[in-house]
Parts: sequence; structure tokens; C-alpha cells
Amino acid sequence: MTSRGISSIATQFERLSIVSTPLRPLGSISSQSTNRTTVSRFAIPFIYRPFSSTPTKAGTWLLPTMPEKKRSRKGRPRVPTGGSARGTTLVWGDFGMRMCDHHRRISAAQLKNGEDAIKIRLKGMKYRLYKRVCASIGVYSSGNEVRMGKGKGTFDHWASRIAVSKVIFEVRGNIHEQVVRDAFRIAGNKMPGMYEFVKKGDPPVVGITKMEGITMEELKRPRRKIPLGSSLPPSETTIPPAVSAGA
Repeated sequence: MTSRGISSIATQFERLSIVSTPLRPLGSISSQSTNRTTVSRFAIPFIYRPFSSTPTKAGTWLLPTMPEKKRSRKGRPRVPTGGSARGTTLVWGDFGMRMCDHHRRISAAQLKNGEDAIKIRLKGMKYRLYKRVCASIGVYSSGNEVRMGKGKGTFDHWASRIAVSKVIFEVRGNIHEQVVRDAFRIAGNKMPGMYEFVKKGDPPVVGITKMEGITMEELKRPRRKIPLGSSLPPSETTIPPAVSAGA
């Protein structure tokens, strides 16, 4: 058997594979494709390896893992109109910082400033800091003196929509309460809005109403208990007598 026949048989054995997509070194395939002048219908396509050893870059609480498929609108934070108290109490920590004035959109840089302030104040202590929010909303803006129209603008920064009475930071560890209060006070001064200090076991908040001694059924109940089909009391239906001008 000639050397040419042996090489053709070896080539046929190389093409055999038990998987659906044969895996070959990329360098040999690229060199073969450059040497061929004509492409036949039995030619092996350029195949990449179906896996990668490169670790994926996971996102953080200030940077999402995947980019936005569609540019986010300005929007408004969630308003619990149905009486929801989600996110207003502590889950993991013993002390927390909760927004108490108004809902707003806080940028990732402002959240980072608050986190750094807490870490600097609690430096050298044994604690764990929990973040309850995530900056996953893209903010887009146009330059100065740009006419109206021409699209939404370019990406500027990441932000988070924080509703009123939302817990932002939680701390757990062997730390005195006054030290944590001071850390949250410094962080609140570096972030927009007003914040309050909460502890484990504090009642939830619906909107701006704290559930202290009141249940959700009582909160949703109308303020005046007037049965259906009845009119107002006689004292409220009577019209006061008119006063003459000469009296």
C-alpha cells in the first residue's frame, strides 16, 4: 500500500467521532482551510469548543451581571397601594437603616459612599453587612445644549429605585448599638434622603404607617363605619338657620 493510500485512510479515521460535533484543534482546521483551494460538500465546518474555562464575571449589588436588553425608563419606585409591608423589616441583621421620608432613585455611587462610611466606622470590629437593594436600573442622559429628540441618550450610571420605608443596610455582629447608630448616621449624611434606625423585632410599615397595635384588617377598614343603605346622622343632615343681615 502506498503512502498516499495510508494517509487517506488515516484522514477518514480522524473524521470518525462518537459525538455529534467532532472536536478538533482549531489550529489544524484553520491551516487546512487555508491550504485548500476548493471546498467540497464533505468539508468539515469551522467548529468552536462547546465549553470554556474562562470564569464568568458575576455582577455585584452595584453592577448587574447582564446588561439591559432595553433601555430603562425613568419610572417611579414601587408604591404598596395594596397594603404590602415587604422589605420594611429586618431579615438577617440585628440593626438596620430604613428610609423614612420619601421614595427616590439612588445612584450606585451614592450607595457605595454609604457602604464605605459604614465600613470605615466599623473598621476592626467583627460584623457582617447586608445590602437589601441592588442597582440594576440604567440611567441614560444627553449632553448639554442638545436638541430634543434623537433617541433616549447614552448610558450614564446605574441606579436603584428605593420605596419609602425600605431597609437598605443591615448589620449583624458583636457590636454595641450606639456604635451601629453612629455608623448609620454617618452613612445617612452621605446619601440623599432621611433615614431611621431600626432593630430586630420592630413592627413593619405600610407606606408611612407603622403597624404598632394595629392589624392589616383594621388599616384597610374604612375610617367611618356606616352600614350600607343608611343615611347620615340627623345632626349632620340638618341645615343651620340663616342669619339675617340686620341681626
